[in-house]
Amino acid sequence: RVQLVESGGGSVQSGGSLKLSCAASDRVGSMGWFRQAPGKKREGVTCIDSSGKSYYTDSVKGRFTISRDNAKNTVYLQMNELKPDDTAMYYCAADHSTVCGCAGTSCVVVLGLGFDYWGQGIQVAVSS
Repeated sequence: RVQLVESGGGSVQSGGSLKLSCAASDRVGSMGWFRQAPGKKREGVTCIDSSGKSYYTDSVKGRFTISRDNAKNTVYLQMNELKPDDTAMYYCAADHSTVCGCAGTSCVVVLGLGFDYWGQGIQVAVSS
């Protein structure tokens, strides 16, 4: 079973930046980030497939950038121009499926029932 460990969360003022990292214990195919704000459903943020192609949901396009270092089995999320609405618990996810995609508020893998592996979550708080 693949284990995921997130790091890099914290508090920042509106307009600021944070970078999240997620290290996987083994090689995986697609990796992604999801978030859940208090009282709201979990939503997709972004994913990156095994070829390095990235996808974003509408609310973060142009502000967030996902990248990966396959040698380190690690995915990163650079978050710029943060807004109070970005405040949430952020979860790293991974799957052996090599293809993923995002649309609306969802990110999915092409094969299987969804991302199989999940991190514990890390808090991001943006103050106005």
